[in-house]
Amino acid sequence: MSLTAAYTALFYVAILVLFVGVGLRIVKYAKTPAPLKIPTTPAPITQGGVVLRMFREVVFFQSLFKSNKWIWIFGWIFHFSLLLAFFRHLRYAMSPDNVLWPLVSLEVVQSFGKYAGFAMVVGLVGLFGRRIFVDRVRYISSPSDYLMLILLFAIAASGLSMSFVAHTDIVMLKAFALGLIYFDPQPLPNDPLVMIHLGLVALLMIVFPISKLLHAPGVFFSPTRNQADNPREKRHLAPWAARLEANERS
Repeated sequence: MSLTAAYTALFYVAILVLFVGVGLRIVKYAKTPAPLKIPTTPAPITQGGVVLRMFREVVFFQSLFKSNKWIWIFGWIFHFSLLLAFFRHLRYAMSPDNVLWPLVSLEVVQSFGKYAGFAMVVGLVGLFGRRIFVDRVRYISSPSDYLMLILLFAIAASGLSMSFVAHTDIVMLKAFALGLIYFDPQPLPNDPLVMIHLGLVALLMIVFPISKLLHAPGVFFSPTRNQADNPREKRHLAPWAARLEANERS
């Protein structure tokens, strides 16, 4: 099997595992009963307030900011730079006639996105240091926690190496990415850094559904965040309990 065929197969498997795995997890989260009202107080008393609270939590990491400022700094730096790098990388997976191209081609995305890898490294170093030097965090950390941070660091480092150390054939790399999308495999650049970077990204996609990185979709299903604090105004009844109550009445 040629190198291009091997990486093409690897990415199709990784994409399948990622979407199916995350999809199954989301279905499981959605079906998990929430029989009690357990929002973390002070909590909003309306659904509009819940939406606003979730927005602040997802975008600004509000609870982390309140609990620990320096961990918040490293965490927010990493996540924001990861988002910026993601949007910059989209240019390799789409053509100029795509509806998202104006956003992807913005100067702020392409210029700052090029250096987002450095911010990612800074954030990861801070988060790694947290697991080593904070006693209570080190106590509950498992080997997988360290390995995930090392994997993310290796992805950022290999990406930076392609941008600032040994440049690769970007045109050929974009043709390979578009070939994956349109099921028209194109040759992969014969570049060790490209193969390392893509291999690490595929590995991340495969392990994502079974890792703690699932906090990304999981935060939206957290009862402590997505519930309104209105137990007196409205009776909270989980769907399974409502069905049981209906059966008892019938």
